[in-house]
Amino acid sequence: MKRPNVLLTRIKKPSALQTWGLRIAKRSGFKKAKVAVARKLAVILHSMWCDGSEFRWMPEPDAVA
Repeated sequence: MKRPNVLLTRIKKPSALQTWGLRIAKRSGFKKAKVAVARKLAVILHSMWCDGSEFRWMPEPDAVA
């Protein structure tokens, strides 16, 4: 699966998902991090599909705490 690999290595604009995946990669290895990012991305997309929300690259400033 190449998509999570691209998200972790090629995207220059930082995102919460990328940061989360790179933390997992440092702790558990890159292969496990790719699977974790793929699963989390699938859950996010499924949630967006179910409730009709739009994608936000970064969380809202007031939601970060």
